[in-house]
Amino acid sequence: MKLMRVGEPGAERPVVLAEDGVHYDLSPVTDDIDGVFLGWDGPRIVRRALDRGELEPLDVTGRRVGPPIARPGAVLCIGLNYRAHAAESGVEPPSEAVLFHKSPNTVVGPYDDVLIPRGSEKTDWEVELGVVIGRRARYLESLGEARSCIAGYVTVNDVSERDFQLGRPGGQWSKGKSCETFNPVGPWLVPAGDIADPQALALRSWVNGEARQDSKTSDMIFTVAELVWHLSQFLVLEPGDLLNTGTPEGVALSGRFGYLRDGDVMEMEVAGLGRQRSVCRQA
Repeated sequence: MKLMRVGEPGAERPVVLAEDGVHYDLSPVTDDIDGVFLGWDGPRIVRRALDRGELEPLDVTGRRVGPPIARPGAVLCIGLNYRAHAAESGVEPPSEAVLFHKSPNTVVGPYDDVLIPRGSEKTDWEVELGVVIGRRARYLESLGEARSCIAGYVTVNDVSERDFQLGRPGGQWSKGKSCETFNPVGPWLVPAGDIADPQALALRSWVNGEARQDSKTSDMIFTVAELVWHLSQFLVLEPGDLLNTGTPEGVALSGRFGYLRDGDVMEMEVAGLGRQRSVCRQA
């Protein structure tokens, strides 16, 4: 089961792609795939409605695919969470999860254009496993409790401008991460129960058809459950929030590849969560 949102920006409607390959309208169940819906265990409600035959098929041909979640209240991101990526960045693996934030309005659809900021020379790609929160997480006591707070998983591209992020005085991670369109998400939200092991997923990226990243979430320093538990000791995660869990090796920051330019095509894929395709345009 795959949850989607289709339609023009700001007017998306909720859809489910069922196991029979048919898209069904979720309007009778919810107005949107947002924090309220996820907090009410929305995926379970959708599955029950499908089983009962309560949803009508919907033709989505030619419609824009939006991000599979409405604008989140928070986009929390983990830096340097893959061993090989830390190595290519020339730093020691962190002993504690490195947290930064992106502006929620960076979230766009999986096939929307990505805008290279004015003055940018070092715009970079980052395929990531995204975690969507489904239950309020505050001072969690165990990894099992952390897992119960996860609504599902998504493919994410944590686009970055490295000079904005690392080349300005004091280190300016959020400036390099929060440029408009810098967080394509989707195409689907897959419920947590449909992913057997989030630490065994393949992640891949391509630029102009050439392979860039090829890794697995098993290379994570901190697992998904560890991240949710850890963050809950410092802040409150709310239903609908998005957690970007870090990127593997193979980014332009490594020095092995050129940075993105106008007209370049990025493709991102996490096994079972779908593949994105974004064209870079000049802002």
